[in-house]
Amino acid sequence: MTVWRVRPATPDDVTAIDGLIRELAEYEREPDAVEATPADLHAALFSPSPRLHCHVAEVDGRDGPAVVGMALWFVTYSTWRGRHGIWLEDLFVSPTYRALGLGRALLSTLARVCTERGYARLEWTVLDWNEPAHAFYRRIGAAPHEGWSTWRLGDDAIRQLAGSSS
Repeated sequence: MTVWRVRPATPDDVTAIDGLIRELAEYEREPDAVEATPADLHAALFSPSPRLHCHVAEVDGRDGPAVVGMALWFVTYSTWRGRHGIWLEDLFVSPTYRALGLGRALLSTLARVCTERGYARLEWTVLDWNEPAHAFYRRIGAAPHEGWSTWRLGDDAIRQLAGSSS
């Protein structure tokens, strides 16, 4: 039986979190897209007033505990609900450990954070082609938010818009 736990990330986890982000990029067919460094992650997660948060899934192995999953998230606000929520930026569990229930445990932890803090929503995006993720999310009661699409300004568009006056 594999012993595991979900816990808030610590500074000692940054290298493992960086590795999981790179694994996720491979899985999502964007292996060269990751620009963030471990130093960037450390600064975002462990500054005096962090705006990014992370929970990790850790398993006990022969060489000690190992971080094998993560949920990176930040706080949002709904003007319609008048309450905060959580935006799940990345949920990832290394494929070898997916049958242990770690993804569900990470999401359950975030749901508890929402409940404890009175947050109204727990939201995330999923790639259209990622049918295994769609099936998993449906099993836990999540559903796509029909009629909405994610829109994004990238680097060049941000600079162009920032430089315009109207």
